Amino acid sequence: MISFSDLKREAAFLSKQRYVVFFLLVALALSIFSVWSGVAETRAQIDTIERLLEKDAIDREDALSKQSDYGSAAYYSFHLTYSEPSPMAFAAMGQRDIYPWKHRVRMLAIEGQIYETDADNPELSFLGRFDFAFLISVLLPLFVILLLHDLRSSEREAGRFDLLIVTAKEEKQLWLSRALTMSLALALVLLIPFLIGVLVTGASATEIGLMLLVVLGHLGLWTIITLFIGNPKRSSSQSSARIASRLLAVWLLFTVLIPVGSDTVINELVESPSGGEIVLTQREAVNDAWDVPFSETWRAFLATHPEWESKTSMNSQFEWKWYYAFQQVGDQKAAELSHGYREATQQKDTVASIVALFSPPMLTQRLMSSIAGTNISSSLAYEQRVRDYHASLRSFYYPLLFNDGEFSHQALSGMPIFGESQANEAESSD
Repeated sequence: MISFSDLKREAAFLSKQRYVVFFLLVALALSIFSVWSGVAETRAQIDTIERLLEKDAIDREDALSKQSDYGSAAYYSFHLTYSEPSPMAFAAMGQRDIYPWKHRVRMLAIEGQIYETDADNPELSFLGRFDFAFLISVLLPLFVILLLHDLRSSEREAGRFDLLIVTAKEEKQLWLSRALTMSLALALVLLIPFLIGVLVTGASATEIGLMLLVVLGHLGLWTIITLFIGNPKRSSSQSSARIASRLLAVWLLFTVLIPVGSDTVINELVESPSGGEIVLTQREAVNDAWDVPFSETWRAFLATHPEWESKTSMNSQFEWKWYYAFQQVGDQKAAELSHGYREATQQKDTVASIVALFSPPMLTQRLMSSIAGTNISSSLAYEQRVRDYHASLRSFYYPLLFNDGEFSHQALSGMPIFGESQANEAESSD
């Protein structure tokens, strides 16, 4: 049984090892930088949202004040939608670097507005940005390998191995206490900046506890892997360099080869339309509507909105209700592609979650992103909130457009606002 005195003895010994102190200081510096950059990024995103909300309200009020009909009011007014970073997002930015977290939308076809910003939506990044999740999933194993790979072999190469064995009460206890001391020291330097970060951002105790479990679990796993490969029964005749090379090969397999290889295979196996295809389909449908008979547009529109069947008569070659009807039809024609894209994205994510069981770094990064609310599911949920909000705009404007009521700025005061409309829907569902 490892006692506190054993840990204290090993801590005193390790504090005199310059290379150990150096590695721990490097780990501390990287942890500080990852937390600082993550907190700075989330604050920048929050500041951006607050600034855009203020300007969005001013811009919309100015645009509405200049209009004299509901169609123009809907056309010229933009609405900001956004997904605020969670208090834990600083630790794992996840898909917020890949999927959009803000859109300005209006009453035009929504699919084009969502996916026209999808041009920069590449294949899922293999390693990600340098945040705390990257530090823990990718670099932490390297620190464990550097600190523990020569736990026994270095003593043997220095000629102290036999003396240590003779003076130690129990050989196994000696190496375990040393490994545990190093691992605890590494955990300490990595987690102190993180704990300061969660105090700054105000993350919940549950999120903090889950994140600590993931970090300590990953650290413990790599400690076991390193001790196993460096076991004296396997490494008694091997140098420290050979043991390190084997451990680095394991790290390369888990951290790079499995994630990169699986990503390539998943993309080959799971067919998916691209955002560009969705935008093109929707825009072609909208552009073609100018050249087809009105009846064709109304037929497609009324298939999903039969309540306006008695309101489709037109007195001119252009009316706003017809214009927004074919915008709606454009979304309907792109709906199958859009649904296929989301289904394929979810399917890829599901398969990737299974592959992650064979890659501890990949699994760690996914778990941290899930805790932080920055995974693919969170990104798709925001995308759905944008669609739901756009649907509420249509529900607001369609009665004004189809009933041919007299224009009134007062009537526009009931226009749904993103965030408020979702909150109201949640309250009504409760």
